[in-house]
Amino acid sequence: MRENIIVIPALNPGRKLIDLVIDLQAAGFERIILVNDGSGVSYENIFSQLGILGCSVVRHPKNMGKGAALKSGIREAVNQYGYRQGIITADSDGQHCVSDIVKIDEAMNANPGKLILGTRDFDSKNVPLKSRFGNKITSSVFGLTCGKKCPDTQTGLRGIPEELLILALYAEGTRYEYEMNFLCDAAETTAMVYVPVQTIYEDGNRGSHFRPIRDSVLIYARFMRFLISSFAGAIADFLVFSLMLVMLPLFGLTSTAYTVITATVIARLISGAINFTMNKKYAFKSKGDTAGEGIRYFILFISQMGASAALVSALSLLINPVAAKVIVDCSLFLVSYVVQRRWVFRPQKASAKHGIKSYRNLKYV
Repeated sequence: MRENIIVIPALNPGRKLIDLVIDLQAAGFERIILVNDGSGVSYENIFSQLGILGCSVVRHPKNMGKGAALKSGIREAVNQYGYRQGIITADSDGQHCVSDIVKIDEAMNANPGKLILGTRDFDSKNVPLKSRFGNKITSSVFGLTCGKKCPDTQTGLRGIPEELLILALYAEGTRYEYEMNFLCDAAETTAMVYVPVQTIYEDGNRGSHFRPIRDSVLIYARFMRFLISSFAGAIADFLVFSLMLVMLPLFGLTSTAYTVITATVIARLISGAINFTMNKKYAFKSKGDTAGEGIRYFILFISQMGASAALVSALSLLINPVAAKVIVDCSLFLVSYVVQRRWVFRPQKASAKHGIKSYRNLKYV
């Protein structure tokens, strides 16, 4: 018997799921958990047969999303078997064959404590254009924000070691964004091992429940929240600056140069405070120490202003000053996102973040 547990989320699956389970059992996987994520009544027969085959079936009364289904499956695995086994997640739409799942199992045994990812070749001719393009975009975003390369950020075939089970249960998201969020968070704490697997897209991947527009927005939600927060800070900076230009002369500050400098400083301080608060509460949803985060943010804030002034001045010797400012500020924007995510609002361990002292509480999450 293989020690690692299989978790498969399923929404309106075909009979190929039954064949997959039979083949998995023949390969030595005896502990298989299926999550019925709100499938229609007509699919109940499939899940009943899976139950007869010896699988544990977790049922959601309505569709809650792939992320929620994965969390339910992992939670059920911990409740039934404890935390001293790894968990392999696989999809139910025919993309993962048994031989590849076995590869993940063997890689987990050979690389304890590491996250194992089954990676596909997106240059294959059978890969749909939307899948090829989507993965290249998410891989680039992952590389920029996490500082690590990942050839297949959207793979559902993953080997999760026991060290990451708490993180897997508490990673943000309930739909497709969950997998990206978990991957980014896991990259902060552990090494990743990439295992080449077959690239299977049956019938143009019609069995997938991925919705390109809605789910892509969710996948990039963290970065988009940061973008919104930054935009709000910029608007606040402009409004406060404009207000100060009107108000300061009323208090006797008549020098144009001093008025502009004072208005700039006040506007930057207020917009910075707004930006910090929004990033903490909204963009990164941090529950860390506010004082420590505030100090780190202030250091970044001052450093970024100095870097912007120096780089724009230097680049202006070569190109138009406006173009120089656009290039520098856009570059610093990306740098700021990475620094804030990885240092200012650095992720806490899931156990500390949620007050978990033992895996024994996992059954109650």
